[in-house]
Amino acid sequence: MSDEEINPYELLEVKVESTDQEIRTAYRQRSLKVHPDRNPNNPEAARKFHELNQAYELLLDPLRRLALDAKLRLKQARTERYKNYDLKRKTMVDELEERERALKKTKADQQKEETARFQETEKIKDQGRRLREEKSKELEKKEQEANKATKGEQETDAPTLQSTDTTLRVKYLLTEHPNLTTASSLASLFAPFGPTDVETIVVSLKSPKKSPHKPPKYGTALVPFKRIGDAFAAVCATGRPERGLRGIEVGWIGGTEPEILGWLRKKGHLGPSGSGLSNEPQVQWSEEKTLPPQTQTRASGSNEFSSFPSSLPDFRKPSDTPKVGEIDYESLTLMRLRQAERARLEREILEQEANEN
Repeated sequence: MSDEEINPYELLEVKVESTDQEIRTAYRQRSLKVHPDRNPNNPEAARKFHELNQAYELLLDPLRRLALDAKLRLKQARTERYKNYDLKRKTMVDELEERERALKKTKADQQKEETARFQETEKIKDQGRRLREEKSKELEKKEQEANKATKGEQETDAPTLQSTDTTLRVKYLLTEHPNLTTASSLASLFAPFGPTDVETIVVSLKSPKKSPHKPPKYGTALVPFKRIGDAFAAVCATGRPERGLRGIEVGWIGGTEPEILGWLRKKGHLGPSGSGLSNEPQVQWSEEKTLPPQTQTRASGSNEFSSFPSSLPDFRKPSDTPKVGEIDYESLTLMRLRQAERARLEREILEQEANEN
């Protein structure tokens, strides 16, 4: 216990003027009475013995004893003054002390309320933060689903056909096919597969660079078909003797098949990549399936040499034939475009031959 609650002098039953020796004697006498060993059945013996030791140590310490004496003198002086107060003054002092106690209690209550309010605010902030995170995750999930749906819709749209998607690169030995030296002969060779644009077929019979004096060994040509399905059938029949393509390599001009074929294969309208020829097409359009954009029905007379569907994209729409004696601006423009395409195809085949050599 503290010195304010217990008076050490009263505890040891000595006076303020007592000497150290008198304090020691009083301590020995009192300690023997309250020692726990002599009072085993008294639960308060240990506490009293501890308080006695605290009082004994305090009174034997000169500095602490001086401070205690000064405090006791102030307390005694206050008590004496209070005794001399009249009733009105005593009431004022009591009211002042009561106000001080009430103020302390009010401050303590306010501090508790502020602490509770702060904890409630933090709780609300945590809930708001958690709700924002959940909302953000939900929006992100919806955005991903929307992107996935948009991507799926984009995948359902057929890619645009390019001007070279129906052009094939043909390579063959002149010793085995000496007659394939003109555009008309190549058009006749590929006629069973479908119509070709004879005017823009490019044929190259070039001698090797290392032996320019020798006759050409290989023939190379660029053959534009009018329908991509016919071109696909010719590619599938490359090297097949039963289709008249023994020793003839037929491939796409860029080395890779057009995007429309991959799109059709993904949709299940086309056989696997590199599928060979068959008497019957492996996959046909069903009545329920919607045809892709830019498709037209194949001519009834064309043969089905591959797994390409019966309805094909046809990006080459033949222009209307002008009347006899009439050369309009559209016909002139079409003729110039054909000439420009022929020149471009010639440049491409020359570049490919240069790279191979």
